[in-house]
Amino acid sequence: MPRATDPRPLTKAEARQIWLHAQRLDTREPFGDGPQAVAAAVDHLGYVQIDTIHVIERCHHHILYSRIPAYARADLRQAQSVDKSVFEYWTHALSYVPAQDFRFFIPAMRQHRREGHRWFASVKPEDTRKVMRLLRRDGALTIRDIEDDVLTEKEHLWQSRKPSKRALQLAFYTGEVTISERTGMLKTYELMTRHFGWDKPPKPALVGRYHRLSARSRIAFAGRRQPGFDLPSRCAEQGGGAAPDRGARAPRGTGAGRARRRRQAGALGAA
Repeated sequence: MPRATDPRPLTKAEARQIWLHAQRLDTREPFGDGPQAVAAAVDHLGYVQIDTIHVIERCHHHILYSRIPAYARADLRQAQSVDKSVFEYWTHALSYVPAQDFRFFIPAMRQHRREGHRWFASVKPEDTRKVMRLLRRDGALTIRDIEDDVLTEKEHLWQSRKPSKRALQLAFYTGEVTISERTGMLKTYELMTRHFGWDKPPKPALVGRYHRLSARSRIAFAGRRQPGFDLPSRCAEQGGGAAPDRGARAPRGTGAGRARRRRQAGALGAA
C-alpha cells in the first residue's frame, strides 16, 4: 500500500462532519427501513450495545431509531430471531453484532471453554449438564421455564440466585447457546447450532493477521470509498471550508469503516 501523505490537522467542522457521516447521522434514512435496515445499521456500526437503562426507551432502541426513522421493536426482533442477521455477544458489553462477524468471536468462546469465566466460577458441572439436557430435549427456553432450582446466595449484585441462570450465561459465553429472542430483557436461550441451522459452527477468523496491520493501513482503508460521501461538499455546507486531503487523520474511535476493517481482516483470514 502506498505510504500516506503527511497528515495535517482537521478543523472542528471537518472533524464533526467526518464523525457524523461515520455514524450515519448526517442523512435522514441512511439504511432504509424494516429488519434489513436494522441489520445494515448494526453491520455499519460494528455492534450496538444492549442497555438496561430505560429513559423514554432502552438505549439500543434509541441508537437504531436515530438512524431508522420508521424503526419498530419488531424489526429488531425479526433481525435477531427470524432473519438471524444479528446475534448477541460480548464486545465491551453485551451487544447486537452482525451474524456475518460471528467468526471473530470464536476465539473468545474457545478461551472461555478452556479457562471458564471469572463471573461464573461458581457454576457447577451438574448445573451445566442440566440446562444443556433441557435445551436438547425441550428446545429453546427462558429462565422462567426452570422452576426446580434450589436458590443460592448472590456473590455480587447482578448475579441471579438461580444456578441454572448462571449455567446458561456461562454456556452463552462459551458459544454453546445463544440468545434467540428477547421479550423486554427476558432472554430466550437456544442451542447455537440449532438456532443458526449449522451442522457445525464456522471456522474462526485469523484475527492475528489483522492485528499485524499497521494503524496507518487500517485508517487509510477505513477512510476510502464511502459511497455518496463528498467531504469537500459536506464541509462547505457546514461552513467548514475546504476538506483535508486523503492523508489527513480522522478522529480515532469514530467507528468510521469499522465494518470494512472487519471484512478486510476476514479476507486476510480466509487467505
